Amino acid sequence: MSAILDFYRGTGVTSSGWRMDEVLSWSDRELEEVHDYIQWLFPLPEKSMANPWAPVLDKPTISAFHKDTNLQEALRASFERMLSFFGFAYQEGELVLAWEFAQRSRNWLTPGNHNHLRITRMLRSLRILGLEAEAQALWRALQVVYETDEGKASVSDRTYRFWTRAATESPRENR
Repeated sequence: MSAILDFYRGTGVTSSGWRMDEVLSWSDRELEEVHDYIQWLFPLPEKSMANPWAPVLDKPTISAFHKDTNLQEALRASFERMLSFFGFAYQEGELVLAWEFAQRSRNWLTPGNHNHLRITRMLRSLRILGLEAEAQALWRALQVVYETDEGKASVSDRTYRFWTRAATESPRENR
């Protein structure tokens, strides 16, 4: 059985001992300060350099996410919690700036911010695990933010290219 599937089904914990429902109930401050949960919420097929204890996706786990609506809904809950952290809201298939965007964007809309990596991870993981529409909605919102003066000053061209690849290239796992 996959540790990722156990975590997403509520029967397993992260390598630090957190259940998914606990992580999703954390404050924004906790989400900012703790660094070893994001690999569980948005797993990838590659080992994390930041958290080598996090599990990686394999083909059976990817297939399970594509087939199981409960797993998709749990992934969507992770997505929506992180959207709130970043100051977005998901409404009718589109992302909008939440009323607290100005405050919450301080968590990530700064040059060289580690949350830029989290966003790249989210984009790729959502696409690999079958939530393409959500990934594309996030990508469209990031494009809008990037085009602002604050976005241009806070997000490097390199980071923007990573986001673009994560949002537009066919995931290797699906080739």
